Amino acid sequence: MTDTNETLEQLSIRFRKEKETEFKRNKENIYFRLSGYDKYYQAHQCWNFTQHILKNGFNQYKPSDIESIYFDTHNITIRLHSTAETDIKRFNNKQELLGYVVGFNDSQSQKVA
Repeated sequence: MTDTNETLEQLSIRFRKEKETEFKRNKENIYFRLSGYDKYYQAHQCWNFTQHILKNGFNQYKPSDIESIYFDTHNITIRLHSTAETDIKRFNNKQELLGYVVGFNDSQSQKVA
């Protein structure tokens, strides 16, 4: 019985470390504080949004034009290879921003190919 508990404990520790590593990766381009239990979900949603824009481009910008994307408290911004920046959208607060990102991701997952 002790071996099983130790194994479950080790699995739990490994899972927490993996979750934290993924969270750190997901929030690399988020320049505001995420807190609470939802921080993992919110960071993952931002990661999905970023990957979609990098893969598909945005408005007149092709994927090859885009260097990176970052999330600030009041805006989502594309940084171009030409060193220019343009806002995808501006918001009144971070909750509004996060709601937009989640809604965008949801709409993309509902598309039928």
